[in-house]
Formats: sequence, structure tokens, C-alpha cells
Amino acid sequence: MKASLPKHLIALAEACDLPLCLVGGSVRDFLCGLPVTSRTDFDLASPMPESALLAAAEACGFTVRSVYRNTGTVKLCDEAGIGYEFTRFRSDKYVRGMHSPAEITFTEDIGTDARRRDFRANAVYYDIKAERFLDPLGGIADIRERTLRTVAPASKVFGEDGLRLMRLARIAAQTGFSPDRECLDGAKEHCALIRDIVPERIFAELMLLLHADERRGDGTDVYRGLAILRDTGVLGEILPELARGDGLPQRPLFHDHDVLEHSLRCAMYAPAEVRLAALLHDVGKPFCYFRDGNYHGHPEEGERIAREILTRLRAPKKTVSEVCALVRLHMRDYDLGMREGKLRRELVRNYSLLPKLFLIKQADYSACKDDLSEAPVLKKWNAVLAKMKSEGVPFTLSELAVRGDDLLALGVPPRQVHETLGDLLLFCAGDGRLNTRERLLAHIAAGRN
Repeated sequence: MKASLPKHLIALAEACDLPLCLVGGSVRDFLCGLPVTSRTDFDLASPMPESALLAAAEACGFTVRSVYRNTGTVKLCDEAGIGYEFTRFRSDKYVRGMHSPAEITFTEDIGTDARRRDFRANAVYYDIKAERFLDPLGGIADIRERTLRTVAPASKVFGEDGLRLMRLARIAAQTGFSPDRECLDGAKEHCALIRDIVPERIFAELMLLLHADERRGDGTDVYRGLAILRDTGVLGEILPELARGDGLPQRPLFHDHDVLEHSLRCAMYAPAEVRLAALLHDVGKPFCYFRDGNYHGHPEEGERIAREILTRLRAPKKTVSEVCALVRLHMRDYDLGMREGKLRRELVRNYSLLPKLFLIKQADYSACKDDLSEAPVLKKWNAVLAKMKSEGVPFTLSELAVRGDDLLALGVPPRQVHETLGDLLLFCAGDGRLNTRERLLAHIAAGRN
């Protein structure tokens, strides 16, 4: 393993008087054949006090980002910009369900430190200087078996820290490991403790899960993690609006799965950049079903509900805006009945979103009957889009033959300039030959008379 580690980390370990160990995901991933790269989370542990680690790190040219002496934690960055988090060997006591320990006791015993962690597969240590693995709890066997077992009775492990409920699903997705029955039962027993975790941490873990395939490249990774959230009841706690779709029927002519299963599969089939929107694309269906007995209007209700969910989880505003727009638009022309003139305006109006909207539409189609062939709506839309481009139809303001100054010269009020330019794009949608300065200015003048 040493050959795959950053040279600055090796130098730091050599400079320490006491053993400096890697622990957690980096060791687990190496032992199960996943690459260790500069993007790996390098968690360090040692019986040495943080003061000794600080002295060695500064001597080796590391930058100290932060120090938390009450937890024995130091965050570092080496000259290559790679980050590390060191924590002194310790034991933790928790107030039930709270993510942060209520009492910390430092120790020199590696077994004691191992038992404060979550899963045995994450409690394997690698002594960098001695170049040997230390396995106080039998985690290497679990890694070989690709199994997640807790370091202590599962009821205790999940009862101590609600965030471990999300970590279980995320790690299973990233590694392909399967939780044992006790692990799943313990998570299910304590699923409500996720309510004690701040929304930002929940959202961060959810996004890591939705990008889990970046670690192994297995197309089922994301589905595996989401299914664990569903089966343990955690999904119902963090996304109750989505979980209400469990068991809701859909027309068998078009769907092989209920609403929730379809949503999970849509996320599985979607590329990473639209996976959150794919997961939430039908979040309006349960609301409409229990209100009206059908799914009419679910894209519009879904946009509203998705905004409520993402605001509650404190997602970035840009993410909220994009996901909600994709949820609203995902059913456009689902029956291929939209006339070309209207479709042309639709394509112009939503041009910046089209690449991601196309990905959502394809994932939605594939998730209906696990059909990976091209969605019929995409065949139609791509054909019309190609036709419009060949005709010279403008899709962006920069492609218009007039500018804002031209509109101001005609007397268009400044506050209306942007809207008017948008109207000109729609005016040209049906015929690219209309995009000339003379015709556009004449169109504006006619509209003002």
C-alpha cells in the first residue's frame, strides 16, 4: 500500500516518533482493489498527542488548517494540496442519537479506538512506517467477504450516531458491500435518529451516494444505496414525500414498477449530473394520487415539492433552481402529441437546459420497463432540433441579429429590453430566415404601433 501513498504523507510518518496509521476508507478501498488517489479521504490515527503530530507536520512542510484539541483532531494539507485529517486514538461516549460525542477519553490502545468506529471494514489500520496492516476487530475478513458488520452491536452503533444511517447506505453503494442482517435491523430500529442530524450533513451524504458509481463504475451502485435507505426506513425520514410512492400502482402498459421503485431506477439509469433531479422527477405523483386518485398535474406539483425538499435540506440555490426546472419539464411531449411549432418554441425557451432535460427524459423512459433503447421523445426532439439548427434558428441572445441598444433606440423601455429580446427568439423559432436586423426591428416596431 505504501507505494500508492503521497510522498509527503510517507515523509510525515517517517518523522513521527510513534506509529502514524491510515484508517477507514482509504485502507478498506485498497484492500478491496479500489484505487487510492489524491481524491481519497486520508484519515490518520495514532496514539501520539496532536501536539506531537503538529510539530512533525510543520517540520515536513504541511499546512495546518485547523486544530480541535478537545477531540484530538488536526486537519492538514500537504504541498501538493492533498488534505488529511488526523485524530488521536480515543474512545467516545454519546448522548443517544447525537452525531458529536458527549465525552472523549484519549487512549493508546488501538482496539479501543477501533471500537468507536462504525463498521469493522472501516476499522482496519495501516502503519505507514512499518508497512503493515493492523486489524483489531477482524475487518479484513469482512472486506474479503464484501460485508458490512458493525464494530459493536448494531443497535448500539446506530443508536449512538444518526449519521451512520446515511453512511451505511453510502458506503454500501460506493463499495458494493452488503450489510449483514443485524446491521440492517439495527439501522431500521433507529431510523428516526436521522432527524437529529443537521440537514446539510444529510444532503452531503445523499449527494455522495448519488455519485457512488464514480468509485467502482458499477451501474447498480446508486440503486443499491437508495434501496438500503428505503428498506431501513431512512428514506421515509429524509424524503417522506418520495417514500409515499412505495406501492403506488402505475399503468402496466407503460410501467413495470410502482412509483417509488421507478424513481430509484430512474436515478440508477441517469448520469451523475442529473441524478438528483432523476430521483425527484416524480415526487409530485404521491401527492396527486392521494389528493385526486390520479397523477394528473404531477410535474407542476413535483416542482413545488422538490423546492420544499431541497430548501429543507439546504441545497445550493443553483441546484434547487435547476432540479425544480427539470422536474417541471420532464413530461413535456410525453405522448409525442406536441405540434412542431409549439415544440420549436419549447426548445428555444429551454435551450440552456436541453442537455440535462434530454438525460432526464432518457432515464425516465429506461426506468419504466428497464429499456435502454433511445426514448421515442428524444428521437423526435433531436430531429426537430437538428432541423432548426440547419435553418439558422437562433437559440441564444448572442445569436440574434439585434442587440439591446437597438431596442432602446426604438423606444423600448430599459426594463423591457431583456423580455423583448426573449420574445424575438421565439419569433424566429419557426423560421431562421426571420433573424435579420431589418425583420426583427420591423417586428418590434409593428408591435409598438
